[in-house]
Amino acid sequence: MLKKEHSDLLTQTGPGTPMGQMFRRYWIPALLAEELPENDCPPVRVKLLSERLLAFRDSQGRYGLIDEFCAHRGVSLWFARNEDCGLRCSYHGWKYDVTGQCIDVPSEPEGSEFAKRIKLKNYPLIELGGILSTYMAPPETQPPQPEWEFATVARTNTISTKRLQECNWLQALEGGIDSSHVSFLHRSDLTTDPLFRNAQGNQYNLSDLRPVFEVVESPGGLYIGARRNADNGNYYWRITQWVIPNFTMIPPRGDHSLHGHFWVPIDDDNCWTWSYEYHPTRPLTEEEVTAVREGKGVHVQVEPKTYRPLANKDNDYLIDRAAQKAGKTFSGVLGFGMQDASLQESMGPIVDRTKENLVSTDNGIIMTRYRLLIAMKALADKGVSPPGIDSAHQKVRSAAIILPPDQPFKEAAKDAFIARPAVAPVSV
Repeated sequence: MLKKEHSDLLTQTGPGTPMGQMFRRYWIPALLAEELPENDCPPVRVKLLSERLLAFRDSQGRYGLIDEFCAHRGVSLWFARNEDCGLRCSYHGWKYDVTGQCIDVPSEPEGSEFAKRIKLKNYPLIELGGILSTYMAPPETQPPQPEWEFATVARTNTISTKRLQECNWLQALEGGIDSSHVSFLHRSDLTTDPLFRNAQGNQYNLSDLRPVFEVVESPGGLYIGARRNADNGNYYWRITQWVIPNFTMIPPRGDHSLHGHFWVPIDDDNCWTWSYEYHPTRPLTEEEVTAVREGKGVHVQVEPKTYRPLANKDNDYLIDRAAQKAGKTFSGVLGFGMQDASLQESMGPIVDRTKENLVSTDNGIIMTRYRLLIAMKALADKGVSPPGIDSAHQKVRSAAIILPPDQPFKEAAKDAFIARPAVAPVSV
């Protein structure tokens, strides 16, 4: 159970909120590079941390992320013309460049310097690994570009997707670090999904439904270890990486590619679920890329432009009760991603955490909340930069490993937690 005041602190991310201030200290995924495919293409609406923004790409290929609304009368610049290195408002022709600077007010007399006094809020927008990310705090605290391994390997080795999730970012994150539900909710998919099947570790997930959790702090967040019985008295460990505030990496399976998520607040009731898939030592196969595009693994099929899942709360997530009854799927919802999202959204936009009854398998969730609250308070009270900004905190991997009972996973698998170029992940 969590006190309401603590839940509010963790779930509210708008301007001026403590969690919102902390989120703004990180580079945040904003949109896929493919959403701005060419110079002078149509602008794209972007809502992050309850701020309504507009992204565009100008005639020279420069990216801009500015306030959505014209400074003149407040109309949306989504209707603007993208031309000659700027957005020209369709209402009265005011024009803005990628920095938000107004560069033309046609109604003003020739020689007027009025436009120079008008500048919209703007944030930097950088491309890395096919994702355009932004930084929403003051420039003087801007950290170096992020160095997540999935975004820095060769482009042939990585692919990312995003989808709208209609609930608060925190309950989506908490679902992502909860490894105990895999043996139930996802059990039918482990043996059939092309991004998971044929891994030796799957049998341990399916045969041991009582994982023991051991959660320890990492430099950037937490190592969340789920222990199951393996062969010959050994333990099968699946160790999830969580890096503050919203990055997770799911433990690998067999020789498959690695994957994980970012959960990025849109507002307090919705978030973007970003899902990445990559392999550090080889290009993704055609089968893997096709599987991602078809919504397999942790990915989801979405509607074009809106990125809302095709299976959503309006159509009851296309639940198939007959398949559920026959045991083809445990919940009746198809796909890892939608199985998670359907249940997370079923809690409502923001779940009432004062009514929870947590158990030992929820230790990862409990410690995640604790670390977020501590980091948030240190930033608000003392200006201490939160974990996860340092590149050393980003060059991480999850791991799946078999260990004897007398070997603590934190020590035995410590080398497996570090991303090293051209070194294969530790997997079972």
